Amino acid sequence: MKKLVMISLCLFMLTTISIGCSSTKISSSSGSNTTEKKIPDLTGEWKQENSKSDDSYQSATITGDTITIDWVSDNGDTKSLYWAGSFVAPTTSNEPYSWDSKNDHSKTESALLASSDDTKTMKYENGVLSYEVSAMGTTTVVKLKKQQ
Repeated sequence: MKKLVMISLCLFMLTTISIGCSSTKISSSSGSNTTEKKIPDLTGEWKQENSKSDDSYQSATITGDTITIDWVSDNGDTKSLYWAGSFVAPTTSNEPYSWDSKNDHSKTESALLASSDDTKTMKYENGVLSYEVSAMGTTTVVKLKKQQ
């Protein structure tokens, strides 16, 4: 019975995520740039921008040297831990920026919908934080935008 509930929850979560199949790249053609690009501050709250549903998505919180990602459903009334891992802040303004987050298994091992991966590659580019989510043989790229 527990296995059936887990499979049902995974299927529900997979249906709420959309795979970003296309993207538009905006480039600047200005001859000279007199302003220096700042090192991005990734700390704060993030929300999935490519979910198929308004009330089911992933959200992330970055504080200090940790990142926590939750499955969110029921318009925010329900949260399930997906990832608890390390965060390494960028030290330059170069993009894309990526780091390998190490899973804190002491937090994720008992969470039904948490990833069991030891590491997860996180990428930041053009204001978007992204990573791959795999469940039941399907892999999706989740894209999050920082909340103001």
